[in-house]
Amino acid sequence: MPRLPSTRFFDAGLRLAGAGRRAGGAVRLLENTDETGRVAVLLATQNGALYLQDQLQSLVRQTHPAIDVHVSDDNSTDGTMAILRDWASGWPKGRFVISQGPGRGFAENFRALLVKPGMEASHYAFCDQDDVWEPGKLERAIGWIGAPSDTPKLFCSRTKLISEEGRETGHSALFSRQPSFRNALVQSIAGGNTMVFNRAAHRLLAKASSRSSFVSHDWWAYLIVSGAGGEVRYSPEPLVRYRQHRLNMVGANTTVAARFSRLRRLLRGQFSLWTQVNIAGLEANRDLLTDAALADYDQFRNCRAGSLPARLRSLRASGVYRQSSAGDIALYIAVLSGRL
Repeated sequence: MPRLPSTRFFDAGLRLAGAGRRAGGAVRLLENTDETGRVAVLLATQNGALYLQDQLQSLVRQTHPAIDVHVSDDNSTDGTMAILRDWASGWPKGRFVISQGPGRGFAENFRALLVKPGMEASHYAFCDQDDVWEPGKLERAIGWIGAPSDTPKLFCSRTKLISEEGRETGHSALFSRQPSFRNALVQSIAGGNTMVFNRAAHRLLAKASSRSSFVSHDWWAYLIVSGAGGEVRYSPEPLVRYRQHRLNMVGANTTVAARFSRLRRLLRGQFSLWTQVNIAGLEANRDLLTDAALADYDQFRNCRAGSLPARLRSLRASGVYRQSSAGDIALYIAVLSGRL
């Protein structure tokens, strides 16, 4: 059985109905299914049994009382499904739904969650299988997002880095430049494990994701929300303990070695391939972008073709920037080498 915390973490107003089943997975239902004030957590799993208990424990310890968990599992062969079913049978904060993932990698697994119908909530949050959330993470993010709004709003933050055993080892990079579409075109500033967004942002992302695949759900969310005129807030306060281990799909990139590795990937064309995927996705969603974002985006596309002087002029005209001076220099290297 899952390691549930003491009853002081449970909301006294949440009365659980009997455990039930729905097509596609196990579900635990509340008597009151009103989505007002509810958070839908989008959890992608794949052979995550080693750390999944810690992640789910941190979800149930959230100070926010109403949390539905929607899991997409990509053909796990370890104990992941047994852990998920145990938690689904006694989830104390709302629904717990388990679905079969597409089996095409983590990005497509999160895309399946984004486009899945029937997940009505007032807020949404991406969730990895191996991290630990600070108890006030959702409450802090929801406090910034504020009252219901037609404006898409996306909250993200810095992270604490922890070892496989859970020992704190440092922090992710601290960014100070303003989040914007011009930054999003060339950089993802926060992990999806830190992201919380409102219903307007979810509807926007669901529409965009139904039209296109993407490199990574966190970069995609930053691109689409900022490009559509939404608000993005990056918090310097770390609200997630980001576990570093050999099975991580994406590391923290905070060491000198990691930065050199990024530069090598840029020079080998990896960044260019990622940019091409992002461009294809933005092309499929031009109608969702503001006029100002479209103007910057078109200039950015021009950075990737033509003569070198023309590419450099387009780079300056696009206004794109990264979060550090070294990152900006890397942009110019990419343009000079034809690897943007």
